Amino acid sequence: MPPKNEPLNSFDWMVVQPSLSEQFVLERSIREIEDCDNVDVLSQLCVAMARQQWHQGKLLKQAVGHIALLDAVLSGEEQKP
Repeated sequence: MPPKNEPLNSFDWMVVQPSLSEQFVLERSIREIEDCDNVDVLSQLCVAMARQQWHQGKLLKQAVGHIALLDAVLSGEEQKP
């Protein structure tokens, strides 16, 4: 349940705000990729990232559907007299 002062339809939880440390880790990874001259390594990385992106997209779609279902159930319970 959200806090009483927060509206039920708030989507603030979906805003991604990485910490400074997380931003540095991401930037270091990006620079390692940009500095790589090995085409085979880059190809393997692209394949792995495509697979991971597909899997995460599928998981995210399922999770959002589940959250929407739970939200609908909670909204229905709160509207009952």
